[in-house]
Amino acid sequence: MAKNINKDMLIHAIVEKTDLSKRDVAAVIESFVDVVTSELRSGNKITVTGFGTFRVSKRAARQGINPQTKAKINIPAMTVPKFTAGKTLKDAVK
Repeated sequence: MAKNINKDMLIHAIVEKTDLSKRDVAAVIESFVDVVTSELRSGNKITVTGFGTFRVSKRAARQGINPQTKAKINIPAMTVPKFTAGKTLKDAVK
């Protein structure tokens, strides 16, 4: 069964593969998340060649059903983040 890798485990794995300190790797990951979040919030698309593309997508308003009460509810329109894996990543995971 696949295990869930959390941020701390990811940092540790990168420290093992590089000569960087844990503090430096944590700072890079935090910066990456901050920059991606900021750019997506601005409506920009981020492409990391070979890895994938982060973008925002608009979801239209729609009607849903509350599974507990079966009552109809209105789900508002919203903007959501999307990630599309690149060819290199897809081929590596196959």
